[in-house]
Amino acid sequence: MKPTYETKIVKTPDYAIHLYVDYFNKRLRVDDYRGNLNMIVVELNKLMDTYQFTKLIYFSRFEHWRGLLSIGFELEGIINGYFNGSDNYIMTCYKENERRTSSSWLQEDRMIQSIGEKGRKTDESKLPDQYGIRKAKIEDAVKLAELYANVFPIYPTPMNNPDYVTKVMKSGGTIFYVVEYNNEFVSAASAEINASLHNAEITDCATLPEHRKYGLLKRLMVELETELKDGGIYCAFSLARALSYGMNAALYQLGYQYNGRLTNNCFIFDKIENMNVWVKDLSS
Repeated sequence: MKPTYETKIVKTPDYAIHLYVDYFNKRLRVDDYRGNLNMIVVELNKLMDTYQFTKLIYFSRFEHWRGLLSIGFELEGIINGYFNGSDNYIMTCYKENERRTSSSWLQEDRMIQSIGEKGRKTDESKLPDQYGIRKAKIEDAVKLAELYANVFPIYPTPMNNPDYVTKVMKSGGTIFYVVEYNNEFVSAASAEINASLHNAEITDCATLPEHRKYGLLKRLMVELETELKDGGIYCAFSLARALSYGMNAALYQLGYQYNGRLTNNCFIFDKIENMNVWVKDLSS
């Protein structure tokens, strides 16, 4: 059985590429690289043909994004501080018009504008007594998988599989925080830490619909941010469903900056969707 995704390193005397090969979402992503840029792009195009993928994502350093722009890539977002303090320019190119085209773009633009117009407010409300927040343990994998299965009919990674959740937690690079209500998980979020580049993605955010009025995800993200900062990770970012008002509003309220949108980036909820890029400097 073919995996949902694989990570690979391609090395030659002229370059090295760290790849995220995403079979489920039909995309190839360059997470890190060094060496001859032109040769790297030639290799990437070969791999795109081999895998029959429709989207190529290149996490580029400042020195290289204009070179990629000049050969047909486009800039879709920026993650400040991603490369040990240097910015990540998210460059993309597409192999099919259908993958490049979005019918919801203007609707998503209006939503971002609406969120910004409301301004940031400090939430002083207290969490009701029956709710508790804690860091998740490996033995919580089954409950976490059940939560993700209940919230998302489709998700970019198999978070509805307890074995996958266990693997992610045992890897040591991902931490989860959860909200419990009557001994059941009703909300969860994680931070996927890149220890070598000193950044973290706030991801796997899910809350059961009947528990969404208390701002649980914001509270979980604050816990995650505290642990990240304590561990010397100051670059935090998140990719939010561009159609999700609640998630985008939560990130804005927590001081994240909107930094672009990734077109038809992944299958999530019930279809392929655009994802908004949000970034926060935890050191400021």
